[in-house]
Amino acid sequence: MIGITNLSKYFGPFQALKNVSLTVSEGERVVICGPSGSGKSTLIRCINRLEKHEEGRIVVDGTELTETRESLDKIRANVGMVFQQFNLFPHLTVLDNLTLGPKRVFGLSDQEARDRALGYLERVRIADQADKFPRQLSGGQQQRVAIARSLCMEPRILLFDEPTSALDPEMINEVLDVMTELAGSGMTMICVTHEMGFARRVADKMVFMDQGEIVEVADPETFFTAPKSTRCQDFLQKILSH
Repeated sequence: MIGITNLSKYFGPFQALKNVSLTVSEGERVVICGPSGSGKSTLIRCINRLEKHEEGRIVVDGTELTETRESLDKIRANVGMVFQQFNLFPHLTVLDNLTLGPKRVFGLSDQEARDRALGYLERVRIADQADKFPRQLSGGQQQRVAIARSLCMEPRILLFDEPTSALDPEMINEVLDVMTELAGSGMTMICVTHEMGFARRVADKMVFMDQGEIVEVADPETFFTAPKSTRCQDFLQKILSH
């Protein structure tokens, strides 16, 4: 489904990603973790070209990510993204936030887009907020709207960039519950998160990054009980003791 080979990314002289290689199979749930500044968010932002990589290859569902508009459109049609800060349009209602993309990209009628949006709002348990504006919602509700908005584009892959890090502690579980349900539905997911309980529960594959490199890849049981690298052991000891 996704093949990343020898990926390198620079910000000026700083190398944010160093020869990163990773494969993600269809239906696989991958959690990427590591200390701040390790390259986690940069890696997933490269997958749909929110960041441009300088070296290496990214292939998504048989299409290589290149500069061509055709390549970008094909990959972005298949890859949805949920951000830290929700990125909802503040001047649009929840419903209008969800219908905008399907109408513009797929040419859906108002009614078709509305039906699809309400279906996904129901799925994330927030259909009763459809006519409100983002500012009228809690952070957890806004993030669930953001997930529903991505689902309205019916992607084959969903990327999550620390989706709970901007939320108050009591709101985190309502977003994680939705993500857990999505994981159970067979959606291919790559999630950057520090929520290790969630990771242990839903991940098929754990990826630990540090200083722009993938240091360790393992199934959750091995990752949490017998990490091989000292860097990974230290990270888990710190994050699990909180």
